[in-house]
Amino acid sequence: MTTPRDILITSALPYANGSIHLGHMLEYIQTDIWTRFQRVRGNKAIWMWASDAHGTPIMLAAQRDGIEPQQLIDAMKAEHEQDFIDFQLSFDNFHTTHSPENRQCAELIYQRLREAGHIESRTIEQLYDPEAGMFLPDRFVKGECPKCGTAEQYGDACEHCSSTYDATDLINPVSVVSGAAPEKRDSEQFFFKLGHFEDMLREWTQGDQLQPEISNKLKEWFEDGLQDWDISRNKPYWGFEIPDAPGKYFYVWMDAPIGYMGSHLHYVGEDQAAFDHHWASDSTSELYHFIGKDIAYFHTLFWPAVLHGSGHRKPSAVFCHGFLTVDGAKMSKSRGTFIKARTYLDNLPPEYLRYYFATKLNNKVEDIDLNLEDFVARVNSDLVGKIINIASRCAGFITSRFDGQLAASLPQTNLFEQSAHAAESIATHYENREFGRAMREIVALADDANQYIAENAPWTLIKQEGQEQQVQQICTLGINLFKNLVIYLKPVLPTIAEKTEAFLQVEPYNWSDSASPLTSHTIGKFKPMISRIEPASIAAIVEASKQDLEETAAPVTGPLAEDPISEEIDYEQFARIDLRVATITSAEHVKGADKLLQLTLDLGGETRNVFAGIKSAYQPEQLVGRQTVMVANLKPRKMRFGMSEGMVLAAGPGGSDLFVLSPDEGALAGMRVK
Repeated sequence: MTTPRDILITSALPYANGSIHLGHMLEYIQTDIWTRFQRVRGNKAIWMWASDAHGTPIMLAAQRDGIEPQQLIDAMKAEHEQDFIDFQLSFDNFHTTHSPENRQCAELIYQRLREAGHIESRTIEQLYDPEAGMFLPDRFVKGECPKCGTAEQYGDACEHCSSTYDATDLINPVSVVSGAAPEKRDSEQFFFKLGHFEDMLREWTQGDQLQPEISNKLKEWFEDGLQDWDISRNKPYWGFEIPDAPGKYFYVWMDAPIGYMGSHLHYVGEDQAAFDHHWASDSTSELYHFIGKDIAYFHTLFWPAVLHGSGHRKPSAVFCHGFLTVDGAKMSKSRGTFIKARTYLDNLPPEYLRYYFATKLNNKVEDIDLNLEDFVARVNSDLVGKIINIASRCAGFITSRFDGQLAASLPQTNLFEQSAHAAESIATHYENREFGRAMREIVALADDANQYIAENAPWTLIKQEGQEQQVQQICTLGINLFKNLVIYLKPVLPTIAEKTEAFLQVEPYNWSDSASPLTSHTIGKFKPMISRIEPASIAAIVEASKQDLEETAAPVTGPLAEDPISEEIDYEQFARIDLRVATITSAEHVKGADKLLQLTLDLGGETRNVFAGIKSAYQPEQLVGRQTVMVANLKPRKMRFGMSEGMVLAAGPGGSDLFVLSPDEGALAGMRVK
């Protein structure tokens, strides 16, 4: 018999200054499906996480509402937790980073790192808002990315090129708090010496602990050299004051991941051995983090280094996922697709979204699209029309003609054996987080079951004399095929699994129960378990999600914050864009950039230097001599690699499918495009 695995699982911490939306739920449903799968397989899986309750945004949001920060985080934690419960998430403990347990863990880790020589203090320049009278945290400064020039980027990382930097490196910085141009002032801060762990991290980040996309991206960090990490902030700051450093507080990204440990410590209470079992450096248990790709750096570089340096174990793996789009675009308030978890729950059951997300999820770092039309069609077809339909077609005959008694044997053992044999391949898909592949295999089994029932037509046979036993056997096989489908779907559809177990009058199923048919057994009366999604429900969700574009709101700073739709421009504004035909006279790779090519463009007597993010689609030699369309009056941008003096227009879904817009052959360089 296989020894059960001992697994500790975490999800990214929801920030305590806003409601949960479906972008958050993508990750939490993914975590829940994987956790439930481990349990139904007989493994011990514990899911710990917490509310991310520290940082300046919390402090300012509380001031705006006229309440204390503690009141705000308590209210948001209660709201979040109710959303999670109603979405059927099976977490074991949802705590808060503003807790005695997290303070204890954070101070212990800090003291160990300091004693080991991994922390030093030094005076640095930081941005100060003279109007607000405060030093500005990274997320309260916006400006142009110093690496790629993209505007409206926060002071810690660029959402366009994924580079990280100091807030003081931003070009044309602006305070999000007051709108003032910040000043540079000296301040003493504490730094974690990430470079001390370079050898360990080189090995760890290129192993099986990370997805290939993340491992490859992290190589850039080592090429540039691992930089010290500022782990402190000045008052006023909502968080934990650093021991022996009055007026200095742990940066939220220092104690936030430690919140996993704090939540676990809260869960085990005084049982230090149970805590050490999962976190000690010699731990034999498994530790997995589910996170979004936007916080990969913190979890795959800083976090394992902090754990290792403080004498704790490193994660067994970090699983990254992409963002959620709705109808092919970023979630938008104006279109009604910025959907809160509660708005969805007010209109539809959680099973529908859980199933749809499962059909889309895989183990790659890819964005997932919630196409509302496809969502309706997929749920109505797969769940209602195929899977639940099997039970509804067979159960009535068993209860009305055979007093609920299933037959003593199955008419065709091969079909049941095929269903039972699929358990291992489906389990492999779940284990590898290939939920979409698992769902496709399950639906294929449902198609086979429906085909069998349709071909044998018990509704016709029951009218023929002497065919009662055959009808009982056909429907018994149908019920058993349905049973196995529900076992395989139990991690995704826990409520339907519970209803099925009650209908079949059995104890809760485990994965291995799919190998044994249910025969000579009395079942209960079948009751509808699910209904079709009506268009009105989707319309109600969209309408409830719409926001007045003129509303003013507090800054949104969470990792999955929405980028609102740009305002429309009129014809006169569009006419100011100077589009010119240019000839590409040279093209070169840009050292240290994974997306950019450096182009020299001839506009007919004038040359321009332009950096274009088209490296994934073109080799430099393919471009020399070609003509393209460029924006000639775009304000030059100072980038890490030099000055970019325009923009080349390209289109396509991305990657290798990216096409530089070319004018008709023979167009003159410098000619305006109309």
